[in-house]
Amino acid sequence: MHDANRDKLIVALDLPDATKARAMIERLGDAVTFYKIGMELAYGGGFALVDELARAGKHIFLDLKLHDIGHTVEKATAQIARLGVRFVTVHAFPQTLAAAARGARGSALQVLGVTVMTSYDDSDLVTAGYRLNVRELVALRARQAKEAGIAGLILSPEELKATRALVGADLLLVTPGVRPAGAALDDQKRVATPSDALKRGANHLVVGRPIISAPDPHAAALAIQKEIAEVCA
Repeated sequence: MHDANRDKLIVALDLPDATKARAMIERLGDAVTFYKIGMELAYGGGFALVDELARAGKHIFLDLKLHDIGHTVEKATAQIARLGVRFVTVHAFPQTLAAAARGARGSALQVLGVTVMTSYDDSDLVTAGYRLNVRELVALRARQAKEAGIAGLILSPEELKATRALVGADLLLVTPGVRPAGAALDDQKRVATPSDALKRGANHLVVGRPIISAPDPHAAALAIQKEIAEVCA
Protein backbone atom coordinates (compact mmCIF):
# COMPACT_ATOMS: atom_id res chain seq x y z
CA MET A 1 0.00 0.00 0.00
CA HIS A 2 1.29 3.48 -0.90
CA ASP A 3 2.45 5.54 2.09
CA ALA A 4 1.50 9.16 1.34
CA ASN A 5 3.87 10.38 4.05
CA ARG A 6 6.81 9.31 1.87
CA ASP A 7 5.64 11.83 -0.75
CA LYS A 8 6.21 14.63 1.78
CA LEU A 9 9.93 14.51 1.01
CA ILE A 10 10.85 16.13 -2.30
CA VAL A 11 14.49 15.70 -3.28
CA ALA A 12 15.90 18.59 -5.28
CA LEU A 13 18.06 17.29 -8.11
CA ASP A 14 20.33 20.33 -8.05
CA LEU A 15 22.79 18.81 -10.48
CA PRO A 16 24.28 20.15 -13.73
CA ASP A 17 23.06 17.55 -16.20
CA ALA A 18 20.71 14.62 -16.76
CA THR A 19 23.50 12.02 -16.60
CA LYS A 20 24.44 13.03 -13.05
CA ALA A 21 20.75 13.24 -12.13
CA ARG A 22 20.06 9.71 -13.42
CA ALA A 23 22.98 8.40 -11.37
CA MET A 24 21.62 10.11 -8.24
CA ILE A 25 18.09 8.79 -8.84
CA GLU A 26 19.58 5.29 -9.15
CA ARG A 27 21.46 5.71 -5.86
CA LEU A 28 18.37 6.96 -4.04
CA GLY A 29 16.17 4.13 -5.30
CA ASP A 30 13.01 3.48 -3.31
CA ALA A 31 13.98 5.96 -0.56
CA VAL A 32 12.51 8.79 -2.66
CA THR A 33 9.15 9.06 -4.42
CA PHE A 34 9.17 12.77 -5.37
CA TYR A 35 11.82 14.75 -7.27
CA LYS A 36 12.30 18.44 -8.04
CA ILE A 37 13.86 19.51 -11.32
CA GLY A 38 15.04 23.10 -11.03
CA MET A 39 16.38 25.56 -13.54
CA GLU A 40 19.98 24.33 -13.60
CA LEU A 41 18.99 20.76 -14.43
CA ALA A 42 16.05 21.73 -16.66
CA TYR A 43 18.38 23.69 -18.91
CA GLY A 44 20.98 20.91 -18.72
CA GLY A 45 18.80 18.24 -20.31
CA GLY A 46 16.47 17.71 -17.38
CA PHE A 47 13.23 17.89 -19.35
CA ALA A 48 14.10 14.45 -20.74
CA LEU A 49 13.92 13.11 -17.18
CA VAL A 50 10.27 14.06 -16.72
CA ASP A 51 8.91 11.17 -18.77
CA GLU A 52 11.48 8.75 -17.31
CA LEU A 53 10.52 9.63 -13.74
CA ALA A 54 6.81 9.42 -14.54
CA ARG A 55 7.24 5.96 -16.06
CA ALA A 56 9.10 4.92 -12.90
CA GLY A 57 6.10 5.92 -10.81
CA LYS A 58 7.75 9.02 -9.32
CA HIS A 59 6.15 12.43 -8.73
CA ILE A 60 7.75 15.44 -10.42
CA PHE A 61 8.04 19.05 -9.31
CA LEU A 62 9.19 21.34 -12.13
CA ASP A 63 10.64 24.38 -10.39
CA LEU A 64 10.87 27.00 -13.14
CA LYS A 65 9.52 30.05 -11.25
CA LEU A 66 7.61 31.37 -14.25
CA HIS A 67 7.05 35.13 -14.42
CA ASP A 68 6.10 37.03 -17.56
CA ILE A 69 3.09 38.76 -19.09
CA GLY A 70 -0.14 36.90 -18.39
CA HIS A 71 -0.61 35.44 -21.87
CA THR A 72 2.88 33.92 -21.89
CA VAL A 73 2.54 32.44 -18.39
CA GLU A 74 -0.87 30.96 -19.21
CA LYS A 75 0.37 29.29 -22.40
CA ALA A 76 3.60 28.04 -20.78
CA THR A 77 1.65 26.57 -17.86
CA ALA A 78 -0.70 24.79 -20.27
CA GLN A 79 2.32 23.26 -22.03
CA ILE A 80 3.79 22.10 -18.71
CA ALA A 81 0.44 20.55 -17.77
CA ARG A 82 0.81 18.21 -20.75
CA LEU A 83 4.09 16.83 -19.39
CA GLY A 84 2.48 14.97 -16.52
CA VAL A 85 4.27 16.80 -13.71
CA ARG A 86 2.55 17.35 -10.37
CA PHE A 87 3.89 20.78 -9.29
CA VAL A 88 5.15 23.85 -11.13
CA THR A 89 6.26 27.14 -9.60
CA VAL A 90 5.49 30.70 -10.59
CA HIS A 91 6.46 33.92 -8.86
CA ALA A 92 3.53 34.93 -6.68
CA PHE A 93 2.55 38.20 -8.36
CA PRO A 94 -1.25 38.49 -8.75
CA GLN A 95 -1.33 38.60 -12.57
CA THR A 96 1.13 35.70 -12.81
CA LEU A 97 -0.84 33.60 -10.31
CA ALA A 98 -4.10 34.18 -12.16
CA ALA A 99 -2.54 33.38 -15.55
CA ALA A 100 -0.98 30.16 -14.28
CA ALA A 101 -4.29 29.11 -12.74
CA ARG A 102 -5.94 29.56 -16.14
CA GLY A 103 -3.20 27.57 -17.87
CA ALA A 104 -3.49 24.65 -15.45
CA ARG A 105 -7.30 24.56 -15.44
CA GLY A 106 -8.72 21.13 -16.23
CA SER A 107 -5.41 19.33 -15.70
CA ALA A 108 -3.77 17.52 -12.77
CA LEU A 109 -1.01 20.15 -12.58
CA GLN A 110 -0.83 22.04 -9.29
CA VAL A 111 0.58 25.58 -9.35
CA LEU A 112 2.71 26.79 -6.44
CA GLY A 113 3.41 30.47 -5.92
CA VAL A 114 6.90 31.45 -4.75
CA THR A 115 6.45 34.04 -1.99
CA VAL A 116 9.91 35.25 -0.86
CA MET A 117 13.07 33.34 -1.74
CA THR A 118 14.63 31.58 1.25
CA SER A 119 17.95 33.28 0.52
CA TYR A 120 16.32 36.70 1.17
CA ASP A 121 15.82 38.50 4.46
CA ASP A 122 14.23 41.85 5.35
CA SER A 123 17.30 43.86 4.27
CA ASP A 124 17.31 42.15 0.87
CA LEU A 125 13.68 43.22 0.33
CA VAL A 126 14.53 46.82 1.21
CA THR A 127 17.38 46.75 -1.31
CA ALA A 128 14.97 45.39 -3.93
CA GLY A 129 12.57 48.28 -3.31
CA TYR A 130 9.85 46.54 -1.27
CA ARG A 131 8.16 48.46 1.55
CA LEU A 132 7.10 45.25 3.35
CA ASN A 133 9.24 42.94 5.44
CA VAL A 134 9.43 39.19 4.76
CA ARG A 135 6.53 38.20 7.01
CA GLU A 136 4.27 40.95 5.66
CA LEU A 137 5.06 40.16 2.03
CA VAL A 138 4.52 36.41 2.52
CA ALA A 139 1.14 37.12 4.15
CA LEU A 140 0.14 39.35 1.23
CA ARG A 141 1.23 36.75 -1.32
CA ALA A 142 -0.69 34.05 0.58
CA ARG A 143 -3.92 36.04 0.39
CA GLN A 144 -3.36 36.75 -3.31
CA ALA A 145 -2.63 33.08 -4.05
CA LYS A 146 -5.82 32.01 -2.29
CA GLU A 147 -7.81 34.54 -4.31
CA ALA A 148 -6.20 33.33 -7.56
CA GLY A 149 -7.25 29.74 -6.85
CA ILE A 150 -3.83 28.12 -7.15
CA ALA A 151 -2.87 24.98 -5.24
CA GLY A 152 -0.24 26.25 -2.85
CA LEU A 153 2.77 28.28 -1.87
CA ILE A 154 6.53 28.01 -1.60
CA LEU A 155 7.72 29.66 1.60
CA SER A 156 10.42 29.34 4.21
CA PRO A 157 9.94 27.43 7.46
CA GLU A 158 9.87 30.72 9.38
CA GLU A 159 6.59 31.80 7.78
CA LEU A 160 4.85 28.40 7.92
CA LYS A 161 2.97 28.74 11.20
CA ALA A 162 1.55 32.21 10.53
CA THR A 163 0.66 31.33 6.93
CA ARG A 164 -1.09 28.10 7.91
CA ALA A 165 -3.16 30.10 10.40
CA LEU A 166 -3.98 32.60 7.65
CA VAL A 167 -4.96 30.16 4.85
CA GLY A 168 -6.20 27.21 6.89
CA ALA A 169 -6.11 23.88 5.08
CA ASP A 170 -6.96 25.44 1.71
CA LEU A 171 -3.40 25.70 0.35
CA LEU A 172 -0.47 23.32 0.13
CA LEU A 173 2.57 24.74 1.90
CA VAL A 174 5.85 23.53 0.42
CA THR A 175 9.07 24.58 2.09
CA PRO A 176 12.68 24.61 0.95
CA GLY A 177 15.28 25.71 3.50
CA VAL A 178 14.94 22.37 5.31
CA ARG A 179 18.15 21.19 6.92
CA PRO A 180 18.61 18.14 9.17
CA ALA A 181 20.08 19.01 12.58
CA GLY A 182 23.78 19.82 12.19
CA ALA A 183 23.69 20.30 8.41
CA ALA A 184 25.32 23.32 6.75
CA LEU A 185 23.01 26.25 5.94
CA ASP A 186 24.69 26.91 2.56
CA ASP A 187 23.03 30.06 1.09
CA GLN A 188 19.75 29.68 3.00
CA LYS A 189 18.89 32.27 5.64
CA ARG A 190 15.51 31.03 6.92
CA VAL A 191 15.68 27.32 7.74
CA ALA A 192 14.29 24.56 10.00
CA THR A 193 14.72 20.85 10.63
CA PRO A 194 12.29 18.46 8.89
CA SER A 195 10.29 17.78 12.06
CA ASP A 196 10.02 21.48 12.94
CA ALA A 197 8.81 22.35 9.42
CA LEU A 198 6.13 19.64 9.52
CA LYS A 199 4.95 20.73 12.97
CA ARG A 200 4.62 24.30 11.70
CA GLY A 201 2.26 23.18 8.93
CA ALA A 202 4.31 22.12 5.91
CA ASN A 203 2.78 19.60 3.50
CA HIS A 204 6.03 18.91 1.64
CA LEU A 205 9.73 19.43 2.41
CA VAL A 206 12.22 20.22 -0.35
CA VAL A 207 15.71 18.94 0.48
CA GLY A 208 18.67 19.16 -1.89
CA ARG A 209 22.28 19.36 -0.80
CA PRO A 210 21.91 17.59 2.59
CA ILE A 211 20.89 14.49 0.60
CA ILE A 212 22.58 14.68 -2.79
CA SER A 213 25.92 15.87 -1.33
CA ALA A 214 25.90 13.33 1.50
CA PRO A 215 28.47 10.50 1.48
CA ASP A 216 25.52 8.09 1.36
CA PRO A 217 22.53 9.87 -0.25
CA HIS A 218 20.26 6.83 0.18
CA ALA A 219 20.90 6.71 3.93
CA ALA A 220 20.46 10.49 4.22
CA ALA A 221 17.06 10.29 2.47
CA LEU A 222 15.96 7.36 4.63
CA ALA A 223 16.90 9.28 7.79
CA ILE A 224 14.62 12.16 6.76
CA GLN A 225 11.85 9.73 5.80
CA LYS A 226 12.15 8.21 9.26
CA GLU A 227 11.85 11.66 10.86
CA ILE A 228 8.77 12.39 8.71
CA ALA A 229 7.16 9.07 9.67
CA GLU A 230 7.69 9.77 13.36
CA VAL A 231 6.11 13.24 13.19
CA CYS A 232 3.20 12.15 10.98
CA ALA A 233 2.43 8.85 12.78
